[in-house]
Amino acid sequence: MSLASMSRLAVELLLKIQSDGEDSNNDIDVSNANDTSLLVAFTDMLTTMEQRFWAWETSTERWDHIIMQVWDDEQWLQNFRMRKATFMGLCEELAPTLRYKDTRLRAALTVEKQVAIAICKLATPDSYRSVANHFGEGKSTVGIVLMQVCRAINHLLLRRTVTLGNVHDIVDGFAQMGFPNCGGVIDGMQIPFVAPAHLASKYVIRKGYFSMVLQALVDHHGRFIDINAGWPRKVHDALIFRNTGLFRKLQAGTFFLDQKITEMPIVKMPIVILGNLTYPLTLWLMKPYTGSLDNSKERFNNGLSWCRMTVECAFGRLKGHWCSLYGKLDLTDNSIPTVISACCTLHNICEEKGERFTQAWNSEVQHLEAEFEQPESRAIRGAQRGAVRIRDALKEQFQAESHQ
Repeated sequence: MSLASMSRLAVELLLKIQSDGEDSNNDIDVSNANDTSLLVAFTDMLTTMEQRFWAWETSTERWDHIIMQVWDDEQWLQNFRMRKATFMGLCEELAPTLRYKDTRLRAALTVEKQVAIAICKLATPDSYRSVANHFGEGKSTVGIVLMQVCRAINHLLLRRTVTLGNVHDIVDGFAQMGFPNCGGVIDGMQIPFVAPAHLASKYVIRKGYFSMVLQALVDHHGRFIDINAGWPRKVHDALIFRNTGLFRKLQAGTFFLDQKITEMPIVKMPIVILGNLTYPLTLWLMKPYTGSLDNSKERFNNGLSWCRMTVECAFGRLKGHWCSLYGKLDLTDNSIPTVISACCTLHNICEEKGERFTQAWNSEVQHLEAEFEQPESRAIRGAQRGAVRIRDALKEQFQAESHQ
């Protein structure tokens, strides 16, 4: 019987005894007096008892004794997108932020279990309830843990994981792919999510759903060098780019600290990044030719397009690893950039550790991706004259190399 029920019965019995005593003209015998004293003492004891909260007991058998003790690397890879050794290394790095003390109400979740819950939610479009059932926790716990782990990843790992690596290696890597003096490729990807009614007009696009933009610069291996997440899809890619720290650093010439200049027949070419038609043509950003194309322009476009495949592949692997990005994230608009940034960080960690990517994961995303078609690109006109000269010089170099 609950504490509240016992207290209520005791008080009711006490009042009944007092009422019986009044009906008998206050002729209360010694026995009734003793009963009254006992009831008063009993109610006093109940009110001073330590109150304890309780929760519905759920089974943690699967996590404690199967996942942690029985699963091999292949099972870890398929369910958590990384082998157990990589997972445990990640937990060790996040432990300073995620290690909590037990309380009087419940034992704290271990760091390993918190990270596993978050990664499981990110790796699948499953509901919070479904993930909760896998780990023997409550639905609300999954939502809380997801954000705690993502914030910890961004706080501890983002800046040293999503960063510019060895510039010479990147330039040499793109040169082997056919484009000289290239330091990265930029593009944008939309992340669909469930928007609240008051934000509908801000984030809805003509396709009829809500989305947020991830704009990323990648190296020749498809690792993220720089990311920016949070802008509504209705905002043009070029405007998003102009409002990023990356744009300001490239404009000031401070992003590539080792400015490798390539001497060409008519111009000096700095390190450039490559983009599609949505981006502005500048001294440090090359994009394809449009309109009527001769052979030399087509060769230039083909070389640029071949290198741009790195960012498309990076986005494909990102979505394949973390399917929740295409499962219409059910989070507040302020929380979604945190989750996107954490996924990009995890992507780089998996790439660095050489985690195998399974093509079957792409199949999981394809049926989701078909529902959220990427919007078409729009061209930006009015390029700088110097940028046009650099692009034309590159075009001539591609043409000359084709005759050798």
